Amino acid sequence: MAKNFVQDGATLTLTAPYAVSSGNGALVGALFGVALADVANGAEGEFSVTGVFDVTALSTDVIAQGAKVYWDNTNKRMTGTASGNTLVGVVTKAKANGDTTARVRLGIVA
Repeated sequence: MAKNFVQDGATLTLTAPYAVSSGNGALVGALFGVALADVANGAEGEFSVTGVFDVTALSTDVIAQGAKVYWDNTNKRMTGTASGNTLVGVVTKAKANGDTTARVRLGIVA
């Protein structure tokens, strides 16, 4: 193992930019993660930055399986709309109109 190895990076300790409930997402600079426990605004907490999660999404969006998904930091939810939002992963299960969550594989895609 390399002497400079720190961790695998799947879970990171991040400072929450706003209060985040367990299972909800947060954008910390350019990093997006899902809180593994409730984290108060300005407090450090554990966030998963990889894996597949059901995350709150814009209910009227229709997003195809395998399509890129973006974090709307203003409304704190996933969306299929790229403009003004941050790419955070891909949808692993098609999201229909009316669904309030999107199943998302976290991680930047090309």
